[in-house]
Amino acid sequence: RRMRPSSVAATSSHAVTYSNAYYWQSPINTPSYNNNNNNTTRRFLQTAHEDTTKPTADIAKMMPVGMPEMNNETLVTIAALGNHNARCEVLIRHIMTVDGLDYDAAKTKFEEIAESNRAGLAVYPYFIGISMGMIAAIGSLPLVFDLTTAVWFNEGYVTTDVPEPKDLETMLEVGSWTWNWMEPPLGALSFSLLCLQYARAQLENLGLHPYTSQVINSRADRLAAAFPQYNCLLIRQYSKSDPLVKR
Repeated sequence: RRMRPSSVAATSSHAVTYSNAYYWQSPINTPSYNNNNNNTTRRFLQTAHEDTTKPTADIAKMMPVGMPEMNNETLVTIAALGNHNARCEVLIRHIMTVDGLDYDAAKTKFEEIAESNRAGLAVYPYFIGISMGMIAAIGSLPLVFDLTTAVWFNEGYVTTDVPEPKDLETMLEVGSWTWNWMEPPLGALSFSLLCLQYARAQLENLGLHPYTSQVINSRADRLAAAFPQYNCLLIRQYSKSDPLVKR
């Protein structure tokens, strides 16, 4: 409450001056009162916080321990973040709704969809690449360091002069001889792989995955067409997050 200057003399020590104007300061706003009040409030909040940070047994019993125990809203949110298990559970519940089945029957139908999703020959190029890489990694060692393999390879594909037997007594000596013809293909192949890795890294920077993206999108379209009675978005989301091979 603002007071005129003439009435200031009649006020107590609670009258304060601010910008040449006199304002009444209530005793409840004095520093000593505020400090005591703040300390009391702080102790009360600290005690209340300590009591609420420890869960009770009833709260622990309500915690879900798997996807089937979660409610629909939480499950849809986790599925939208890309979790495959959540997408599986969402699709199972969608099957229950569309077909009017119980959980076990819907899960059986889901397994049928999962088997159909993994059918096809799209994964064989990956297995071919893995096999070629393993064969090249293992086969390069005897071609360089084993005398019998090196002589056989030289007679059939290189036809270079064979050193004296005294110069081929150890694996390192054999390697120094075979490296004359093994270095060009190995060096060229290593440089080619390095360039391919660089090109792949740039494609990934652009968000492009040519073969894998084509395989995943084609598989999702095929699965959605095979089960048109279900929601296309849910089918495609499940198909895209499902691994190409069964683990």
